[in-house]
Amino acid sequence: MRKLCSIISLMWNIRMRASRKSKRQIPETSARDSGLLEIHVSGAEGMYEEKEMAKIIRKYTLRALGHQKGRPDSIVISLEEIKQRPQSIQSLPVRTLVCRSPLQARGLVRKLLNSCGISDCAINTSFAVIDSSNTMRGAALVLSKSGRRKEHDKERGIRASRLGISRYADKILSRNLQEHGINNTTVKEAIILASKVAACRQVTAELCVSDDPGYTTGYISSKKYGYVRIPNIKKKGARTGGRVFLLDEDADIDYVSEFLEKTPVIINSVSPCFGPRTIDEIIDHIDR
Repeated sequence: MRKLCSIISLMWNIRMRASRKSKRQIPETSARDSGLLEIHVSGAEGMYEEKEMAKIIRKYTLRALGHQKGRPDSIVISLEEIKQRPQSIQSLPVRTLVCRSPLQARGLVRKLLNSCGISDCAINTSFAVIDSSNTMRGAALVLSKSGRRKEHDKERGIRASRLGISRYADKILSRNLQEHGINNTTVKEAIILASKVAACRQVTAELCVSDDPGYTTGYISSKKYGYVRIPNIKKKGARTGGRVFLLDEDADIDYVSEFLEKTPVIINSVSPCFGPRTIDEIIDHIDR
């Protein structure tokens, strides 16, 4: 695998968040204070060179306007110049777990996370997060042994931010994914995010299930097994979902939050992409 030595010195972090107001009033508000419930429609983020800004802003806007969750009434795009030199990392290797149903997925998720050293208690907490009807804006932080949640804001959670991929690495990743028929924006952006999360030394694993009703493939990522796609992790049409970062039991929460949200990271080299694997093949490291 080839690794780039040069990193673009001037980059911009571009974030998009699209939402709409629901006619259903928020139950907790008083008559005087009554408002409308804000529903998240779409989001995107990446680090780009200055000359790419106009193209990316247009791309993000069109994505928000054409999302399957409906048309937003608010699209907020934020631009931030990255002044700190980004850390260079390698993308996680990609595997697809053979899985035929949500029921089977639960058992496979548990087995894979147990193999990463995650306790049943922490896994139960993680399932509670992704099954909740109150979808968090970011990720929950769950300690891998006790299962305790440690994010300061249970509604917002923690957002992995300031992340990107170099143009050369993006081409290699696209080619690798294309060989297995999974070269699309959703998969690529998830791999980029998961690779940054896994680069945090106090993160043991990540569990993610999309809240998009039409997207039924989730993933588990870890330093041990890479990025493992899990098809059929939920029923089509289900609107529940969420993201959980499983941490070392003695993790420094301030350090984890600072790294994931503030430290710029860019992928400059790419790991291999493999085809479908059974749970035993993944745990037995047949690709190593």
